[in-house]
Amino acid sequence: MGLVEYKKKRNFNETAEPAGAVKKSKDKLAFVIQRHKASRLHYDFRLEMEGVLKSWAVPKGPSLNPKDKRLAMMVEDHPYDYKNFAGEIPEGNYGAGIVEIWDEGTYEYIDGEGIDDEKKLMTGLKSGNLKFIMHGKKLKGEFALVRLKGEDEKSWLLIKHRDDYAVDEDYSSEEDTPKNSPINKWLAQHGKGEPTSKKKVQ
Repeated sequence: MGLVEYKKKRNFNETAEPAGAVKKSKDKLAFVIQRHKASRLHYDFRLEMEGVLKSWAVPKGPSLNPKDKRLAMMVEDHPYDYKNFAGEIPEGNYGAGIVEIWDEGTYEYIDGEGIDDEKKLMTGLKSGNLKFIMHGKKLKGEFALVRLKGEDEKSWLLIKHRDDYAVDEDYSSEEDTPKNSPINKWLAQHGKGEPTSKKKVQ
């Protein structure tokens, strides 16, 4: 997709989100999962590929239980530097609300080693069957993103493979967040309404 759509949606005079450019990790490919309280609370799942972050919005958040098939809606590519972004997107801007980093780390092709297999990851992305291993603080082991057949190309499922890191009990990403996180503090004060900020991000 590139970054044209990303930049078109944002006013960088008002938001501290990075305008960014195509950039690559020096060693292993990076991933980030951002918890985002905009009009609705959701998780943004981002994988570095070809110098940008391929991105999906996951309404219920990722799961470590292989029985869970989490809907993941593919959105526009984000710049590499977005993996470090956390803060408030001011009211009136696209995605207005609070962003915090829920998990981050590196990932690799399921049968390969790190950045050398980026072409295989891109092949999986284009075919609608992307398999990879995550090395995060919360998400570890094998996962897959599978595009839904018969749907538009944006509809995918995020699925945990059964391995040593999988769980059989119910899993909620919401229960794996610190109580004093910016979003949880907001929810404690305001409930589940829409958090927006009239001030610019510092």
